[in-house]
Amino acid sequence: MGISHYIKEIGRGARGAKPLDRAQACDLFGQVLDGTVTDLETGAFCLAMRIKGETPEEMAGFLDATHARLARFPATGRPLAVLPSYNGARRLPVLTPLLALLLAREGLPVLVHGAATESTRVLSSNVLAALDVQPLEHIRPIADGEVVFAPTALLSPGLKRLLDVRRVVGLRNPGHSVVKLMQPSEGDCVVVGSYTHPAYAESMAATFELMGTTALLSRGLEGESVADPRRTGQVDGFIKGRRIALQAQQPGTLSEVPGLPADIDVHTTADYTRRVLAGQAPIPDAIAQQVRHVLQLSHDMEQA
Repeated sequence: MGISHYIKEIGRGARGAKPLDRAQACDLFGQVLDGTVTDLETGAFCLAMRIKGETPEEMAGFLDATHARLARFPATGRPLAVLPSYNGARRLPVLTPLLALLLAREGLPVLVHGAATESTRVLSSNVLAALDVQPLEHIRPIADGEVVFAPTALLSPGLKRLLDVRRVVGLRNPGHSVVKLMQPSEGDCVVVGSYTHPAYAESMAATFELMGTTALLSRGLEGESVADPRRTGQVDGFIKGRRIALQAQQPGTLSEVPGLPADIDVHTTADYTRRVLAGQAPIPDAIAQQVRHVLQLSHDMEQA
């Protein structure tokens, strides 16, 4: 059918555009993921949505289409902790691998998934590889207490193609939101969601509620799912879509985090991660608290 009729609705500018319902959004996004539309249509979709912004209903439809096509991991013994990692380090070390390994040390199975959307940042995949966690080449069971890294292309080639549009047009698109919300498991999982701008917090929360997701939601470190070690931010939890307040935001920003290196390169970040895990450097308080929140959500989900 093509998606031109949808573009006519969403492409009329910030004031004239009309939102799609969930079924329409699912159909549109499914065609984009399947690659049955032209590059021109895909670009028009991405730019139209960038100007209009996604509604929670549209995001739910995009996720419906994604989940119908996603290569999902088998159900795990305990709920799978899912850490999207797409931004990488720009000013501070990328600490998502540290969060992943701390969660695994508590016995949770952990999936980190991501793709390089920019060429100038240090990525979680780089640091994990330096810590002997190599990217998976096929979907397989994840053991309790294990960390794995899955490239986005392994989960969904169509989604990876959509993320790559950013390299051409220079702007994020709905694919960048979908990867932070999707559930790549056939069983229970806890999605560790993050946002960079407050407006996204309410949109993501509403989407988690619509999808019945179990998730942690907080402001991330430079767009990563790990907490900013310099701040005590607001943290909300979701148990199968039901929202619960976990932590209130506290004022102030630390000028220095004990043990945190100034350099952000792969070797330095991997070495810091090893030292924290070995007890030779303190776990940043914000990240220790984030681990406790994920464990609480995992426990509550098991009891639900």
